[in-house]
Amino acid sequence: MNAGLKARTNVLLAGLVVLDIVLSGTCLFFPDLWFRWFHGVPYVDPQGLLRRTGAVWAAFTLLQFIALIRWQRYPHWLVLVAGVRLTDIPDWIYLFFCSNITWFGRIALFISPPANLAFGWILLRTWARVANASPGAGVTKARGLS
Repeated sequence: MNAGLKARTNVLLAGLVVLDIVLSGTCLFFPDLWFRWFHGVPYVDPQGLLRRTGAVWAAFTLLQFIALIRWQRYPHWLVLVAGVRLTDIPDWIYLFFCSNITWFGRIALFISPPANLAFGWILLRTWARVANASPGAGVTKARGLS
């Protein structure tokens, strides 16, 4: 595996960890700030769905952090993180149905799905390159992604 691929993958994973720390921390500990930034209205969430979302992003953070530490020895962690990113692409539905949205919220929710799709694809391609380059490195040989 070349040094450039390692460095790019580590930077991507570290960036995703930081992103999800910010997202989960804001949702869990400062939900009023989230509502102000994204919706421009006071925080009202009697069922706690925003905090639930924050807990999901905290789980993403943990999995991505483990992948950052272990992916070079166990490349299948890249597939797991790709799956995590691909589960977080329905923000256009959120954007369509929310009744109040700020310019920041509109931009963030608009770019999130294609960004997560790209991150997932990059991680799957990286796994395929690593798995094809070193037999036994991946769970199985990658087909059709390299």
